[in-house]
Amino acid sequence: MTSASLARRRSAGRAFAIATGVVLVAAVAVLSWVGVRALLAQQHLSSAQSIAGEVQSTLTTDPAAMATAAAALADETAAARDLTSDPVWKLVEGVPWIGPQLSAVSTVAASIDALVRSGLDPLLDVAAGLDVSAFAPRDGAIDLAPLIAMQQPAATAASAAAQSAASLDDLDTAGLVGAVRQPLAEASELMRTVATATEALARATQLVPPMLGANGSRNYLVLFQNNAEWRSLGGIPGAVILVNTDGGRISLADSSDATALSRFGNGEPIATLASEVQGIYGLDPVRFMHNTTLVPDFALSGELSRAFWERATGTAVDGVIAIDPVALSYLLRATGPVTLPSGDVLTSDNAVPLLLNEVYFRYSEPAEQDAFFASAAAAVFGALTSGEASPTALIEALVQAGSEDRLLIWSERDKEQAVLEGTTLVGALPVTDLDATRFGVFVNDGTGSKMDYYARLETSLGWCESAPDGTTRAGLSVTVRSEAPADAATSLPGYITGSGNFAPEGLIRTVAYIYMPQGSTVLGDAATAGTLGPGTHDGRQVVSWTSDLWPGESATYEVVVQTPYTDLLELVRTPTLFGTEDADLAATCGVAP
Repeated sequence: MTSASLARRRSAGRAFAIATGVVLVAAVAVLSWVGVRALLAQQHLSSAQSIAGEVQSTLTTDPAAMATAAAALADETAAARDLTSDPVWKLVEGVPWIGPQLSAVSTVAASIDALVRSGLDPLLDVAAGLDVSAFAPRDGAIDLAPLIAMQQPAATAASAAAQSAASLDDLDTAGLVGAVRQPLAEASELMRTVATATEALARATQLVPPMLGANGSRNYLVLFQNNAEWRSLGGIPGAVILVNTDGGRISLADSSDATALSRFGNGEPIATLASEVQGIYGLDPVRFMHNTTLVPDFALSGELSRAFWERATGTAVDGVIAIDPVALSYLLRATGPVTLPSGDVLTSDNAVPLLLNEVYFRYSEPAEQDAFFASAAAAVFGALTSGEASPTALIEALVQAGSEDRLLIWSERDKEQAVLEGTTLVGALPVTDLDATRFGVFVNDGTGSKMDYYARLETSLGWCESAPDGTTRAGLSVTVRSEAPADAATSLPGYITGSGNFAPEGLIRTVAYIYMPQGSTVLGDAATAGTLGPGTHDGRQVVSWTSDLWPGESATYEVVVQTPYTDLLELVRTPTLFGTEDADLAATCGVAP
């Protein structure tokens, strides 16, 4: 090799080394640039998530105070978006492995920033100018203008939040490292929470003004469900009041009780039930006002209750609302104690035992009991409409009652009913869809008494191991227990025990209706006590299970079904007196053959 050739080769080698070094330096520089920006973006996103929680809480507690937080939120999301959208970042997004990580981070930043700027900012601008006290009655009326002003911004925010949540849910997380996957999961959960909250606000701004008479006078029937005598949706409708709304003004127009309303028909059906519903529940829901909440579908309950009221009074109603004493106790946290005509002071602590148990020791005549209930309802109603209740506490009480299925609403107007659809307020049958597989457990008193004050309902629900053929199974366990005193037959008043009219005194008889998920197949079931009977309700297989319990006894029903798998397994159940939480999440999977 000549010296010239050797020199050329050495020169080429040096050039290659220099070029390689330049490329490596450039790569290190690019990665360093991206790495620093990723770290800074993550810090801004973490701050944004923290501030978002503050904004969400102040939206219902002190809208004016959230202006500063909202501005800080916008600054954080804008910074995160800018850090993850420059040309260098976008270039590296095309690199294998690291690209998807960066793309996920930039998608999160862009989605959250888009939500804040196009969705939340207009809503926050309106809400920041409000005082939460604007939602409290003044001179007996609620100013509906603030709610009406929020209608369009709330709808825009709900749409933007839904889009942001969907964009994060659609991300493929399979190849993401934990350092990216975990923040993404947290951001997705935040977006779902914001989407739920803004959707609820949008629905409220559409529904509340017309319900409160913004477009003319309305009449609403309010049912007070008595949880001491179980019905599928809570309890028998005992006291019933008629409320009139007009231009934001709310007034008590009339009152009655289920016994009086049933008496007008002499036991004749108020309406015709679908044959499959009648096959499960008989004619009791259309013959007696007490049983309008027997079928776990409040749209039907509302229609039947309206019919009973109109037949007895001749007054048309625009909708029906149901509430129970537990929800009433939540409202009393907002109003504070109220004094009844009897001299009793009703508080959030004593409302449940006083209204659902002690009253029966005090008054033996149903008419006296109903009068006491009516006076309690009127007293709380007066406190709510006086304007003295804390608006923040009132909103929190209504939200809690709604989330526990203790507040149900049915509107005679199809457009307004459509706004309610998909919320817990509608009291619908459990729906199995792409998001969740849902069972239903609905319990009803079979004793003709108020013994369910001493009854407890416990449920256990979960996925079972996959069957050998690869099919998915889910298990449900339902337990009813009697905590009545051992001498209940002799120590409790006859109105509580039922005086032996339908069952021996001291016994708690419960008829439960177990709704299987749509599209499922029962593989096996078992019960330690009771009888089984199948039926079908709107595409759902229904099992009827009856238990007879003496004090201290319990009975359990267990079932395993084959059902399509979804991310969530949920249970819709009768709201009873002592909580609605599942006893545990361990499924019973051993009863299938």
